[in-house]
Amino acid sequence: MGWSQTETPGVGFRAMLQNIWANFLTRIDTTAFFGRQSGVAAQTAPGLAQLREPAKSSAMAKTTPATLALDKAGVAYELHTYDYDPDAPRVGLQAAESLGVSPDQVLKTLMAQVDGKPVCAVLASDQEVAMKKLAAAVGGKTAQMMKPADAERITGYRVGGVSPFGQKKVVPTIVDAAALAHERVFINGGQRGLQARLAPADLVLALHAKVVALT
Repeated sequence: MGWSQTETPGVGFRAMLQNIWANFLTRIDTTAFFGRQSGVAAQTAPGLAQLREPAKSSAMAKTTPATLALDKAGVAYELHTYDYDPDAPRVGLQAAESLGVSPDQVLKTLMAQVDGKPVCAVLASDQEVAMKKLAAAVGGKTAQMMKPADAERITGYRVGGVSPFGQKKVVPTIVDAAALAHERVFINGGQRGLQARLAPADLVLALHAKVVALT
C-alpha cells in the first residue's frame, strides 16, 4: 500500500502504535487492580492501629514478691497506693492518714531477733510491740529489733516496704490478736507506697502465723 502525499510514513506508524496501546489499556481492569491494593491496605490498617495503641496502665497494677505470694496462696486482696513519705517519723501512721483509715486498720511489719534468730511481728501501726511477749510467743528469752540493714537483707525488701509475705527467708511470724477484730486490714504490699487490703484471718492462714497479744 502506498503513502499519501500528506502523510509522513514515520508519523503514521507512530499513530498506529498509539492506537494499539490505547486499545490495550482499555482492556485492563485498572479499577479492580487498584481496588485490590486498597483492600489490602484497608485490612491491615486496623492491625497497625492496634499495635500503635498504647497499653492501658493502672496504678494498681503492681507485682511484688508479696503479691505473688498472696496469689499463690489464693488470698483475696485489693491493692491500694499512696504517696510514701520517707521523712515520716512513723511509716504506718503516714500510710493510714494517706489512705483515710484509722491506724489500727493498717498493720506494720517489724523484723526482730529472739535469742539471735529472726522473727516477724505484725501489729497495728499505732501500737508498740512488747519484746517480752514477742520472745515468749516463740519460746525465747530475749527479743530486740533487727537492724534495718539486716532486715533488708533477710526480707529482700527496702525499709518502708517490708511485707510479711514473700520474704526471701521464711521466718516465724507472730500476729497481734487485736488485728483479728477487724473485717479487713491493710498490710504492706512489698513496696513503698503499696498496701494490700485483706481479711486478717486470711493473713494468719497464709503466713502460718501464730496469734498472740503482742502489746
